[in-house]
Amino acid sequence: MVLTLPTLSALLSKEEGLAGPVATAGLSDEELMLLFIQGDTTAFNTLFQRYARAMRAYLLRLSGQASAADDLVQLTFLSVVRARGRFRADARFKPWLYAIGTNVARNWIRRQRRQEALTESLPRVAELEDSPTHHLGMKRRVQEALAKLPEGQRVPIVMHRFQGLSFAEIAMAMGLTEGAVKVRAHRGYVRLRELLTMSRDEDELRSSWLEDR
Repeated sequence: MVLTLPTLSALLSKEEGLAGPVATAGLSDEELMLLFIQGDTTAFNTLFQRYARAMRAYLLRLSGQASAADDLVQLTFLSVVRARGRFRADARFKPWLYAIGTNVARNWIRRQRRQEALTESLPRVAELEDSPTHHLGMKRRVQEALAKLPEGQRVPIVMHRFQGLSFAEIAMAMGLTEGAVKVRAHRGYVRLRELLTMSRDEDELRSSWLEDR
């Protein structure tokens, strides 16, 4: 299911205590979130417009499935609605949102692993979107290599490399120190390079074997 603003509006209409809009242009994420807590649905829609695309890209990286990413975006923003009362006035919205998205993806992956064999639960790289043909091979290898990393290494790499979050923001999202996040990311990058090298060597060996046939 693709998440749209009309869909969100229908969901928000079922929530109690939400009121009419005020002007939201130029407000920070945190100001918008505080307005939403006070009942302004327009503030929430503005946050959605700012982050839905980036959050979908993030969840697609974690899940490897386009259809799943659409559903996970919806669940993430639904969780924002339901958890709005726990948002602290001194908190940063972006790391808080990514923490919610990470938890939503983690729960989905756990369910998938219970339902499928390990080999079948790897990301379905054929469903990656908007990929030029000449980049498909590299995208496939990166996605498969990411799937093999421990979650504690995969999440900071996806947040940092693909979503552009700073290590400080990632630390807030993961509930870790910035130093701990950097260590995990460094180890993940080292392992990712090893996996990509192995994948490239396997592809070259396979190609060479086919040429010799």
